[in-house]
Amino acid sequence: MYAVVGCNRCGNLWLVRDPRASETARCSRCEKTHRTAKLKRLFESADREAAREARAALLAKKRGDSAAFAEVDHVADLERAVEDAGVDDREYLEASGLDADAVFEAGSRAEGNAGSTRSREEIVRDAVEEAAEPTEERIVAYAADRGVPADAARDLLERLARRGELSESRGRYRTL
Repeated sequence: MYAVVGCNRCGNLWLVRDPRASETARCSRCEKTHRTAKLKRLFESADREAAREARAALLAKKRGDSAAFAEVDHVADLERAVEDAGVDDREYLEASGLDADAVFEAGSRAEGNAGSTRSREEIVRDAVEEAAEPTEERIVAYAADRGVPADAARDLLERLARRGELSESRGRYRTL
């Protein structure tokens, strides 16, 4: 069971897993600890994706963007569309006349990861997790050091926050 709950201190909305079994829950933004029984449950579902979608709708409503949100597909559909859109790295490299395998191999060697490469999204997530102070500037710098263009890192931060996978408060990001 998942519930969308709100913080009475900072107004943040977040997901709580199994709210009936948990005694307390901590706000992902201001870190206030709440008694779970006293939290107002704005939405409940056994499906995590449905709870994420409800949270996104509530956030859109809070910001006055309900009409725009209504025109957008379900979050899961958008994620699939993003994955299917555009040209993947291999296709781009080969169309540019480069040997994609050689480029990936060289990238792995340069990063010290002989055999595995991280996606841009994984690199941005790593930056949020590993940064002592996960501000946009530091996350973008971390990602840029690992080959992610600054604009792409900023776009990924925004996209992850919209999807409810990251939270931003006072210029700092956290994984939800």
